[in-house]
Amino acid sequence: MTSFARRAERVQPSAIREFLALAGTPGITSFAGGYPDASLFPMDELRGIYDGLLTAGDGSALQYTASEGLPALRALVAERLTADGMPCTADDVLITQGGQQGLDLVAKLFVDAGDVIVTERPTFLGALIAFNPCEPRYRSVPMDDGGMDVDALEQVLRTTERVKIVYTVPDFQNPTGRTMGLARRRRLVELAEEYDVVVLEDSPYRELRYEGERLPTIKSLDTTGRVIHLGSFSKILAPGLRLGWALAEPEVREKLALLKLAADTQNGTLNMRAAAAYLAQFDVEAHIARMLPTYRHQRDLMLETMAEHFPAGITWTRAEGGLFTWVTFPEGLDLAAFQRDVLIPRAGVIVVPGAPFFAEAPESHHARMSYSGVPDDRMIAGVRAMGALLTEALA
Repeated sequence: MTSFARRAERVQPSAIREFLALAGTPGITSFAGGYPDASLFPMDELRGIYDGLLTAGDGSALQYTASEGLPALRALVAERLTADGMPCTADDVLITQGGQQGLDLVAKLFVDAGDVIVTERPTFLGALIAFNPCEPRYRSVPMDDGGMDVDALEQVLRTTERVKIVYTVPDFQNPTGRTMGLARRRRLVELAEEYDVVVLEDSPYRELRYEGERLPTIKSLDTTGRVIHLGSFSKILAPGLRLGWALAEPEVREKLALLKLAADTQNGTLNMRAAAAYLAQFDVEAHIARMLPTYRHQRDLMLETMAEHFPAGITWTRAEGGLFTWVTFPEGLDLAAFQRDVLIPRAGVIVVPGAPFFAEAPESHHARMSYSGVPDDRMIAGVRAMGALLTEALA
């Protein structure tokens, strides 16, 4: 057997993938995946766009295009980012295979084996999966309802050598649903400058705010080019398009584009043409606005049902947007074991146990629960069944 490279030791199966494999099983109610609600996809508009692209009498929609991404799409993304307080042009934007590829490319660009990536505690599991092949060390910073504790971050930066990246999901964080406050965003940029580190701002849920005040992006507060901003069409159009973007200062964007060229040459031209056509022909902001009441209703229904049926001693976050709540159980309850032995076989309910979301010192008494896309009756029944089993387990 050929010996694998050392980095392959850090490539491990995703805990989410294991549970998502069960999601389509009859009788299973899934609160596990971070899937947007498929009923909200703009199906009629996209069907018309694809029909036009494939019956126009030429094959340009199926041809190669620029590795950085279709120029028209990059320009349209740049317009939206500029309107969101991040002045830029198409030349500053790289189109990626969803936000996930942005995480992979940034880690490859900046991280050598043994370098340190600072994450929130807990953090997005998909980011750890992307970072791990680069063989980093991790330091994690606690969170509260105001997001990353920047005082704790300062302590980490002051006492830790070889920090390259501070990674954050500032808007409706995956997995907790928390949002970083404005003062902390400003302080994060100051600390990045003081300690010469890159801030990787991962914000795929930013558009899904259904209450509260919209905050400036961290990138909009950046004056020296230290912040790389990642975004995605997955939550505002459809994840199957596999389209995201990275906004970075010119030298960084160019190097990211070269790494993308090595990885996959380019995104699919057809999907990029379709996304560009959608942005040009339809009002994407109106489309997003139409989605928000559905997500707000789904969040409220899940949290109200948990409040009614979960036993005392369990807490959860109340996100102002996004798709998730983070549930904390008494410390003696191992959610992975509870799910395997009780929750799935007796209730047919799946969540994502929290331990894999910790870059270091994992805690087993949490779970990420997504309220997106579950019909009301199944959500109520699933949460009620979960509450009954928790009451029994914690008695």
